[in-house]
Amino acid sequence: MTGTTRSSEGLDTRRRKLLFRSWHRGMREMDLILGNFADAHIDRLNDEQLDLYEALLDITDRDLLSWIVGEVQVPEAVDHDVYRQIVASRSAFTI
Repeated sequence: MTGTTRSSEGLDTRRRKLLFRSWHRGMREMDLILGNFADAHIDRLNDEQLDLYEALLDITDRDLLSWIVGEVQVPEAVDHDVYRQIVASRSAFTI
């Protein structure tokens, strides 16, 4: 069971896969952060943003979570528009 609030209906194959991966991370905290972000934004990301988001999904949960919550400074290569959108959207819900 996921916490998703949206259907993947109407999404192209790539977005469907990214939505699924966002809700099935392995660490519940990251499921909530990335899943809620994907629910709200996946249909509005352009191809370049999808590339950036997909690369974020390849990062380990522990590293990504430590950057998002501010425990460790985010590497410059990861500090891009999509990452900042995720961090900003995190304030819309609590873990």
